Amino acid sequence: MQVVRNWTPSVPQWLKKHRDPVVVQALRSTAAATVAYVIALRLSPEPAPLTAPLTALLVVQVTLYATLTTSFRRVNSVVAGVLVAVAFSLLVGLTWWSLALVILAALAVGHLVRVEEFVPEVAISAMLVLGVTTVSSTAWARVVETLIGATVGLACNVLLAPPVWTEQASESIEDLARRVRRLMLLMGEEAAGTTPVEHAAARLHEARRLDHEISDVDAALRQAEDSLRLNPRVREGLLHRVVLRTGLDTLEICTVVLRVLARSFTDLAKERAPEPLFAPSTGAVVEQLLSEIGDAVVSFAVLVTTAVSVNAESAESRLAAELRQAAATRDKLAQLLLEDVQRDSCHWHLQGAVLTEVNRIIDEMDIEHRSRRLFEELDCHTRARRERVSRLTRIRNRLGVPERLRRNHEDGARRSL
Repeated sequence: MQVVRNWTPSVPQWLKKHRDPVVVQALRSTAAATVAYVIALRLSPEPAPLTAPLTALLVVQVTLYATLTTSFRRVNSVVAGVLVAVAFSLLVGLTWWSLALVILAALAVGHLVRVEEFVPEVAISAMLVLGVTTVSSTAWARVVETLIGATVGLACNVLLAPPVWTEQASESIEDLARRVRRLMLLMGEEAAGTTPVEHAAARLHEARRLDHEISDVDAALRQAEDSLRLNPRVREGLLHRVVLRTGLDTLEICTVVLRVLARSFTDLAKERAPEPLFAPSTGAVVEQLLSEIGDAVVSFAVLVTTAVSVNAESAESRLAAELRQAAATRDKLAQLLLEDVQRDSCHWHLQGAVLTEVNRIIDEMDIEHRSRRLFEELDCHTRARRERVSRLTRIRNRLGVPERLRRNHEDGARRSL
C-alpha cells in the first residue's frame, strides 16, 4: 500500500506532462518523420530517401490549419524547383554560372508561385537535382519523397489530432495582466510620496518594455487561433478566437495608456521636483485608484480566458464591481485635482492628463463596451462567411449541383457559425 501511495500523486503530474502541447507536438513530428522514411524506402529509388522524413517533419506543424497550408506550399516549392532543374539540365551542365542562373531562376519562380517562406526550398531542390548526373531519376525521386512526406504529415493530423494551444495563450494574457497590475502598484506607491525623477523614468522604461512584450503574447494567441481552425476536437472555435483576440486588443490599449500615464508621472516629477507628484491626500487617492484598476485588469484577463459559463459569469460580476469601485475613486480624484488646480494651476495640464488616462483604461474594460466589440467582430465574421457561401452557391448553380447537396452544405455552414 505504501508503494501505491507514493505513486498515486505522481500519476496526474505524469498525465499533465504528457498532455503538454510541446510534448505532443514532438511525438507527432517524430512519428510522422519515421513513418514517411519507412514508406519512402519502399517507393523511392534513392537508397536514403531523407527528403520524405524532412518534408513530414516540416509539414506536421503545431496546428492542422498550418499543416494544410504548409503542405501545399512545400509540395509546390519542391515541384517548382525540380522543374527548373530539369529545364536547365537539358540546356547546360553544372558550372558556376549555370548554378548562379539556376538559383536566380528558382528564387524568381518561388515568388511567382507564392510559396512564401518556402522560396529558398525552390532553389535548394533545383540545386540538389542539378548536381547529379541522372537528373530525371533524381527529380522523380525527390517529387515522390516530397509527396510521401506531405501525405504522411496530413494523415498524422487526421489520426493524431493536433494539440490546442488556447491554454498557453490564456496564460500569456493573464501573465501580461499581472505585470500591468504590478507596474500600477509601483506607480501608485511612488505617487503617494516624493518621487525622484530617476524612479519615475525607471517606471516609464518598464512600461515601454511591457508594451514591447505584447508581441510575444500576440504570437501565442495567433498560434492558439490557428489551433482552433479546422480542429475536429473544438466546438465554437470562432467564438473562442474572437473572445481572446478582443481581450488582447483591450489589454494592449490599456498597456499603451499605462505607458502614457508613466510619461505623465515622469513629467510631473521633473516639474515638481523636489516636491511630491501630488498633495498628500491626492496622492493617497491616486495610489488607491491605481490599485483598484490593477485588480480590474487582472479580473478582465480572467474573464476573457475563462471558458466555462458559470465561472465567466462570476468573473464578469467581479469585474463589474471592481470597475464601479474604480469609477467612484476616479470621481473622488477628479474633485481633489480640481481643488489642487484652483489653488495652483501651474501643472494643471499634466494633472488633467493623469485623470484622462486612468479614465480611458476604465472605459476600455467596461462590460458594455466589451459586449459591443464582441458583437461587432462576430458580425464581421458572419458577413464574411455568408459572402463565401453566396459565392459557392453561385458556382454550384452554374455547375448544376443538385438541390439536396446544396441544402446539406448550407446547413453545415450555418452550424459552423
